[in-house]
Amino acid sequence: MEEAPLPFLDTWNQWAQIVAGLLAALAVITLLTHLFKLATTGDPKTKYDFINKSEISVLWTFSLMLVFGAAIFANSFLAGVGLMWLIIRLFVSLVLSVIILVVIRNLLKFYYPFYMEKRLKALRYRPRISPKTGKPMKLLSEEEEDVYLDEGMQAEEEIFSIDYDVWIDEESGYTQIEKYSGHLHALKCPECDYQTFKIVKEEILRNPTPTVEGELTKFFECGYCGFKEARNVRVAPMKDPASRSKSTAAPV
Repeated sequence: MEEAPLPFLDTWNQWAQIVAGLLAALAVITLLTHLFKLATTGDPKTKYDFINKSEISVLWTFSLMLVFGAAIFANSFLAGVGLMWLIIRLFVSLVLSVIILVVIRNLLKFYYPFYMEKRLKALRYRPRISPKTGKPMKLLSEEEEDVYLDEGMQAEEEIFSIDYDVWIDEESGYTQIEKYSGHLHALKCPECDYQTFKIVKEEILRNPTPTVEGELTKFFECGYCGFKEARNVRVAPMKDPASRSKSTAAPV
């Protein structure tokens, strides 16, 4: 027996098109706002933090609104459809939307970080300009930067929880210290080759002293294939407090 057409289809079509249009507009506004913020942010460190904190989240929100908006729009031209066919159409649209979103989610989680990591690396090591002289500053090596880091900062670096970059204007002596997470970004997994290999735990086997280096075990786990690995890392000997204070007191 053939179903009678639903009497509210015209109203359904009208509101479906409105909702789909609103979702599409919000998706475009979300993406354009993110791109505008990137384009108007000149400081490399500020841009680094902004990309690292929000870009994947923004792209995921954009995808959600766009996919569901497209699914609603595809069901906004119904005519002569009964209740059963309406339910079937909506169910099929929902399933297709979920499949598409799963694919997008995996791309953002397992593939996009490769691309984002290259951009972040370029931003991190882009020469900084001194506000004192307007000239490019020098990025100090791990050994050189210790003079400008206090004991707490050096301790953070020794256990790889935080990494500091120190830029110096050699002409004026102006310094700029930037803080980065020591293991914020995932490595490439040796098993599946996805960039999803992250540190999940650290254990100090031997604390460093001024004369003896320490030892640390870092436990990695892949967020994709579950591969696990433990790596022992040597920690450089701590600087003697007396020599450190002399170095810090030295003129720049």
